[in-house]
Amino acid sequence: MHIDKLNQSKWIALSWKGLITVFMTVLLAGCSGSVKRLDTNEDIMLSDRWNDTDSRLVAEEMMGDMLTFPWFRDYNFSNKGNPTVIVQTIRNKTSEHIPVDTFINDIKRSLLRAGKVDFVVSGAERDEVRSEREEQALNAAPDTVAKFGLEQGAGFALSGTINSIVDSNGDQRVSFYQVDLKLIDMTTNREVWNGQKKLKKLADKGFF
Repeated sequence: MHIDKLNQSKWIALSWKGLITVFMTVLLAGCSGSVKRLDTNEDIMLSDRWNDTDSRLVAEEMMGDMLTFPWFRDYNFSNKGNPTVIVQTIRNKTSEHIPVDTFINDIKRSLLRAGKVDFVVSGAERDEVRSEREEQALNAAPDTVAKFGLEQGAGFALSGTINSIVDSNGDQRVSFYQVDLKLIDMTTNREVWNGQKKLKKLADKGFF
């Protein structure tokens, strides 16, 4: 009798272990996700936050607008070649993390693709190039050394800000973004272009 009860207890314990194993298997299967490759130009919004599509479209639209202003026409009438631009600072003044470097690169790609504007590097990138030039002067063959004093000067400086306002009533949230950019003539300090782009997104409660 004692042996039967012992066997029964073992069987119950094994049954519970089996049920727990099955439950955990089902749970893990339900929690497992999947990954697939996507077209980088596909517009996918998982939230109302600033995303890669916003960065690209805002850059393309604002740079297209910049090239329609009189400064560009006047420059082409009186100069040979493209105007040279340096990007100074574009500040993220929103409460969220926005990779400003990505936005700056979208700006540069948009203009370089059009072939109408040249860029010169600034900040740390410029310092690295100058350090490399010094290295070449010491160690490279004379006929391959990049010369000092021949850097292309920028005629125009681009700068701006990204701002946002978020409003929510608990069930819905509106995220508003405003990008302001300006182009300054480096010789005269004249503001030759001022551009603005606004974005507004509505998200239901399930998205935040």
